Parts: sequence; C-alpha cells; structure tokens
Amino acid sequence: MTDLALLVLRLVTGLLLAGHGAQKLFGWFGGHGLARTAGWLESLGFRPGRLWALLAGGCEFFGGLLLALGLFSPAGPLLITAAMLTAIFKVHWPKLWVTQGGFELPLTNLAVAAAVGLAGPGAYSLDALWGTALPPEVARWGVLLVLAGWVMALLASSRRSAQPAA
Repeated sequence: MTDLALLVLRLVTGLLLAGHGAQKLFGWFGGHGLARTAGWLESLGFRPGRLWALLAGGCEFFGGLLLALGLFSPAGPLLITAAMLTAIFKVHWPKLWVTQGGFELPLTNLAVAAAVGLAGPGAYSLDALWGTALPPEVARWGVLLVLAGWVMALLASSRRSAQPAA
C-alpha cells in the first residue's frame, strides 16, 4: 500500500506542478507565459526576470514531470524544493493562507516533494522499472548543491533588488 500511496502523491503533485511550470514557460492552462512571468518576477525584485522565470518555470515543469514519473530520483523533488522555498520566502511570506496570498500551497508541495525525496519513488516508478534512481552519493551532493545554489541566488537577487535604480 505504501507504493500505491507514493504513486498517488507523485502523480497528483507532480502533474499539478508541471502544469504550473507550463503556465510560466509556455502560457498553457491559462498561464501568462515567459514574458509576462518575467515581468511579474521583475516587479517582485527578481532580476533578471527572464532568468528567474526560466528557473521557476523549469524547476516546476521538469521537477513535476520527474516526480510524477518517479524518474532520476531524487532530482525531481530537489528541483521542486528549490522552487517552493523561493516561492515561500520571496513571494508569499509571512502570510500562511492562500486566500491571503500566503504560502500554504507551496509548503504543501514542498512537504510532498520532501517526503517522496526521502522515501524514494516506490515500486510503481520508472526508477524501479529501469533502475535509474541517482546513487545515494549523487543525491546527497545534489541536496547540498541545490540548497547552496538557492541561498546564493536569493542573496544575489536580494542585493540587486535592494539597490536603488539609476
């Protein structure tokens, strides 16, 4: 039953996140597409906006697909973690509830990604079928690199957005 539960979590969360990424990147499902997402992110202080739109959309789209498929674990959960931490702390903080623009949805996505990343994708995954899960050493280094990159990128973005416009 645990493998079935992991499949349900992976499919629902992964496909919804891939959809969010597709909204940002391609304008699918009523999304704004890359140019408008970049402008919105610039208005929030993320500069350059196009790069941040590609990163946010790419992490959600590709991370969501990898999570849903259970492929190259834990790469998908790591990409989702980077995107959700950014959304929580740079877009929605300090409000909790989504009705107030809060971070409850990114936190829920983060929790699912972390749980699947820690537990593994389960027996009903492409990793189980093809043996494509990343080796534990690669996964550990991946976690460290994603977290370090996330911190550095957010610090750099914060410094740029804090500088007065010339």
